[in-house]
Formats: sequence, structure tokens, C-alpha cells
Amino acid sequence: MTEQRFREEFRQFLRFVQRPSLKREIQHATPVSSWVADWWPSSKLSRLLAWAGALWLINIVALGPIVLTVFEMSGATHRISVHNLPWFQALVWAPIIEELLFRFGLRRPLLAILVVPVLIYVFLNGFAWWASSLVVLLILMLIWSMRQAGMPTGNAWKWLRTYRWAFPFVMHGSVLAFAALHIHNYEFVDLPWWMMAVLVLPQWVTGLALCWVRVQRGIGAAILVHVLFNAGPLCVAWLALQAAGDAI
Repeated sequence: MTEQRFREEFRQFLRFVQRPSLKREIQHATPVSSWVADWWPSSKLSRLLAWAGALWLINIVALGPIVLTVFEMSGATHRISVHNLPWFQALVWAPIIEELLFRFGLRRPLLAILVVPVLIYVFLNGFAWWASSLVVLLILMLIWSMRQAGMPTGNAWKWLRTYRWAFPFVMHGSVLAFAALHIHNYEFVDLPWWMMAVLVLPQWVTGLALCWVRVQRGIGAAILVHVLFNAGPLCVAWLALQAAGDAI
């Protein structure tokens, strides 16, 4: 099956934002079990990189000047120091934890009942070794549950039909929660709510795109796009530090 052009895929994303739906328009290149399709991306790395690149472009060109202006007006400071780049947090911890917490349940709402409380507890406790072990155990349990799951029947089917109706509210709610979480990236005092909203505009747009990737290509693809997206600014900051060090 020939992969469609990125331009058409981006149009599908825009339609998804306007009218969120669980309908999967992009099928896996080869027939596989649903749990495999959810965890193993159906697209080439170049397509996932294209999504990360599109998000970089939107955030830098369209949103960057607005966010920077409000950031300077607000007097806020960023918690992340360029001299202590959080490689593990940005490239491993955040993509896995945040995608499972905010987007895994979009297509697996029943399993979200287990996933969300566990990951909130893990998130609040940070990088402890036991927290990482708990996440690994949770992922293994999810894969096992998805392999064992059959077609919904009876009350489960009725519940899923109700969920399809509520999905637009769930999707947009998850994106708002994802953006709001990133207010924690800043340190400020008595900042107006509209300034806080502007500061997390990039995360809001990124969350919308990651929701579409998750619904269409699976949770594995969403995690990888998240990794690629976070890697860009970190690599730029690292290269800038190296260049500054060489110039001294």
C-alpha cells in the first residue's frame, strides 16, 4: 500500500481537529493484530519526522513570536536550564508517561480506567526507580490485556457507542489538560490567566497533532513523534552551547 502524501495527511489532521472522530483513515501497511498496530508504527520514520518538523515550523514561525513577547512581558522564567539539558526526561520519560496518560485512552477508554490513576501517581513521584519499574509493568499488562481482548458485546458495546459520541469532548479535554500541565515549565508570580494560556500554546497545538497521530497510527507512533519533537530544541540548545564553548 502506497503511503499518501504528507500534505493530504495534514488536511486529514485539520479535519480531525474540527470534527474529532475515532474513524481510522490510515490503515497499517500489512494486516496485523489490533494490539500490534497500536504499538508498532505503521509508517516510515521519515513520515514521523515530517510531523515533528511540521510542529517545529508551526511553533517557531507562527507561535514563537507571540509566546516570546508574552514571556518577556510576564517576567516569568523557564525552569529548564540550557546548561543542564534534561535529555532523559525529554526523550524517554516525558514521551512515554505523557502519551500513555493523555492519549493512550483515546482509543482504549476502558483500559484508561487503569492507566490514568497509575500514571498520575507515577508522575507525582518523579524519577524514582520503582516508578520506572511500575511503568514497565503497566505497559506489559496493557499489551497482555489488549492481546486477550475480544469484540465488545452487550453493555460494553452500548458504552462504547456513548463514548464515540463523547469523543470530541474527551479529545479536546485531554489536549487542554496536556497544555495546562506544561505551565509547570515556568516560574512566575501572579501571572494573568491569558498569559499562562499563551505560554502553553505550542503544547496545545502539539497535543492536537499527537492526538491525531495516536488515533490514526497508534500509541507507538505518538510516542516516537513526541520523542522527535522534543529532540529538536534539545539538539539546537546543545549545538549552541558547543559553539559558544568553542568561541571562548
